Amino acid sequence: MVDRLKVALSVDALGPRLTGIGRYCLELARGVPAVPGVGEVRYFRGPHWLDDPEALLVEGWVPARRGRVGRWLDQRRNQCHMQTSIVHGPNFFLPEWAEQGVITVHDLSVMLYPETHPVERIRDFERRFQSSLDRASIIITDSEAVRGEIIAMLGLPEDKVKAIPLGVSVAAAPADPQLLQQSGLAYGGYCLCVSTFEPRKRIDALVKAYALLDPALRRAVPLVLAGASGWRNDELNALIEAGVGEGWVRRLDFVSDDLLGSLYAGARLFVYPSRYEGFGLPPIEAMHHGVPTIVGNAATLIEVTKGAARIVEADDIEAFAALLAHSLEDRQWQAMAATAGRAVADSYRWADCVAATVAVYRQEERR
Repeated sequence: MVDRLKVALSVDALGPRLTGIGRYCLELARGVPAVPGVGEVRYFRGPHWLDDPEALLVEGWVPARRGRVGRWLDQRRNQCHMQTSIVHGPNFFLPEWAEQGVITVHDLSVMLYPETHPVERIRDFERRFQSSLDRASIIITDSEAVRGEIIAMLGLPEDKVKAIPLGVSVAAAPADPQLLQQSGLAYGGYCLCVSTFEPRKRIDALVKAYALLDPALRRAVPLVLAGASGWRNDELNALIEAGVGEGWVRRLDFVSDDLLGSLYAGARLFVYPSRYEGFGLPPIEAMHHGVPTIVGNAATLIEVTKGAARIVEADDIEAFAALLAHSLEDRQWQAMAATAGRAVADSYRWADCVAATVAVYRQEERR
């Protein structure tokens, strides 16, 4: 009989506004307990242990107050659990109390593109990453491209690094016309980019390329930018404000899953010009909705879209604009891309990601 696994899972990436890593963490928190052979799963955020990790998805979460006796009982229970559990840090780091465990390293952008990150993030990475790496028995990553980088740059043996693709989260329902109308949009009447607004996403290049399109096309098919505000965006914000003022850019902040699904389903074209990704969930989610897609020429994006998306060198603004114009108007390509994209997106399932992750826990358990 197979022993039932005990797992301690960090949920520090969970919050009301989920990033791609937050979505990954949520799917693990939901899926791991349901895998056959998994016993107790406990969740922690910093020093706090939680019975319900989804409480973190609500604005204003604060840890429950416990009296002295309650804190002592919690500490005793948690110490016993820690000693017998597989500890997984799905957001790069292991907690200081873990002697060993599993970490997920989504990308090496802090090392490869430090200029695109806030200084505080770089310092936190420098302080915590090497210690987590030293204690990690197995490293999970999201793509073969990043797996190769980790092995080469960090000098790790190949059998220590495992690539496990992510899955699709947003249900492929038809666009809700009312939700689109509330955002001032019409079905099939806009080009969409969903992304955190940070320098390596090259949203500035997208806006500059869109500005070169024929004014009539820009008015007919405005550019919709949705996502969290991010950092280091003064120049980008100025570009966006100019486009908003001219009427061909719509700027949305972080959006709910319901609105996000409708935004995907109603788009004529999806564009994700990032120069570097660990996986790239937004283009896969767009393809899941049958939306023709353009991605940047990052190795991971080329890998995960499997030939179903057009590839752009986003720094060549004139070539980018030409590809946008052709993609917005070429109905034959749009139909082919929609079919190919759905087939690719269907190959990424969270259930497969979770099952492969639990298989890594089993491997860690045998060490």
